[in-house]
Amino acid sequence: MKEPKVSDVKKYLNGILKINKKYVTSERLSKFVGVYPEIISEHLSYFEPTLQMDPEYNLMELVPTLKKWLNDQEENKTLVSTKKASLKKKDYEQYDSVSDFIYKRMTIVGGLLDRNVVLSDQDLRILKKLVSDEQANRKNKKNYRS
Repeated sequence: MKEPKVSDVKKYLNGILKINKKYVTSERLSKFVGVYPEIISEHLSYFEPTLQMDPEYNLMELVPTLKKWLNDQEENKTLVSTKKASLKKKDYEQYDSVSDFIYKRMTIVGGLLDRNVVLSDQDLRILKKLVSDEQANRKNKKNYRS
């Protein structure tokens, strides 16, 4: 089973906690966070495999597990982030432009912009490089026309 993204788990956990109900199904959470219940069940089935088979599963039971997993992820991130990763050409070569980066990294199913995406330091470096390249290209085109 594929591990879910940290941003997705944070979004679901915040939604579950904000609903203020004792019994929260994936259907109710989907109306709150704006994601299909099937996708929520697929992502959270990493923590509870039977979730996809039972649409009436109480997601409140997953709250301690989700919190623990997020804390573990944050600890791992701080351990990894102590090493300053350099930006390699292959990291930013896969994106054609700034808009391509935004589409690939910051949208959800259907091409809708996900406002809850948190970019990593590496992502920000890639975005900075793409912006500077685009500015250089525009400057070169402007000088060429003159």
